[in-house]
Amino acid sequence: MTFHRLTPFLHDYARLPEKTRLKVEKCLRLMAADSRHPSIMARKMQGYDDLWEARVNGHYRLTFQREANVITLRRVGTHEIYRKP
Repeated sequence: MTFHRLTPFLHDYARLPEKTRLKVEKCLRLMAADSRHPSIMARKMQGYDDLWEARVNGHYRLTFQREANVITLRRVGTHEIYRKP
């Protein structure tokens, strides 16, 4: 599985606390092994045909798109990212 990180994801990631960044990295490792791993609770976002969300922890989520063997990471942060996924 290959990850492509969009600029908004990189900006969001840079602003996260260090502990949260470590949890994001763990989430990405799990996603690389199995994009439907139960602990990340990946699911399609309502109102969008091709956008997905995954759980980093209780307060943080990341949004992404899937195409074949590429996952495009769009945003990461609190529930505020749902306004512009």
